[in-house]
Amino acid sequence: QVQLVESGGGLVQPGGSLRLSCAASGSVFNVGALGWYRQAPGKQRDLVATISRGGSTNYADSVRGRFTISRDNSKNTVSLQMSSLKPEDTAVYYCNAKHRVVASVDYWGKGTLVTVSS
Repeated sequence: QVQLVESGGGLVQPGGSLRLSCAASGSVFNVGALGWYRQAPGKQRDLVATISRGGSTNYADSVRGRFTISRDNSKNTVSLQMSSLKPEDTAVYYCNAKHRVVASVDYWGKGTLVTVSS
């Protein structure tokens, strides 16, 4: 099993920045791609960004150019630097890890709330 713990959420004004972090523990040798998803109230959980073990990244169109995902394999962490935040970025952000071999196996953190409001 892999445990994921997010940190860094909070309240930020529109146009501001925030950095989310996620630490993996447990059977980290099973971790493949890492990513961030978000779920706004009353909406489905959507992909924000993913990063492979080799560092290849993928972003949702809505955040491309504003968010940057990164990972440190030596520390088993993944981060999401968010800039130029908008009210529509308000959501619970979840850290995700895919099993290195069985890609259909997902691990999830409990989520951290990001609120963008003046």
